[in-house]
Amino acid sequence: MLEQALLADDHSSLARQLGELALTYSSGDISRAAIFALAAEEWKQAGQPDRALECFQRAVEDGGESMIDPRAGIADTLFELDRPGEAREVIEALRAEGTTTPATAHNIAETLVAYGDLQGGLEWATQAVLVCAEDDPEHVALLRTRYRIRLDLGLPEDELDSLVS
Repeated sequence: MLEQALLADDHSSLARQLGELALTYSSGDISRAAIFALAAEEWKQAGQPDRALECFQRAVEDGGESMIDPRAGIADTLFELDRPGEAREVIEALRAEGTTTPATAHNIAETLVAYGDLQGGLEWATQAVLVCAEDDPEHVALLRTRYRIRLDLGLPEDELDSLVS
């Protein structure tokens, strides 16, 4: 299913199929929330952010495990829908909880940068680098993102930047 839709570049069809799968899914190697999040990403690729937002919200409501907190996807989609105030509220709620995974923090950092908040992106990337275990595959990606943001801000190299390989 996934391969065929990707080869055909048919994100709408794949999103629809993933959404239907999530509705009937009971258990397996991946959570229902993760399937809803995948469907949301496909709706975004298909240029349908309203439908993506619905799927991200269903992922949150489901409460199952997901590699990236679906609320990060909600924030990104709200920015895309030109609702930055709501997006920032979601991001601040995640910050207030203080339990964001490095992968989620990385996603938020990239979202903030994409919508022009380099300083906010740097803060999220830096915090994530500081709590991310060095053997976590996300660590190197976070270091690179942080370094890129610092370059865009015109900041001099610091101790963490020297770790980028």
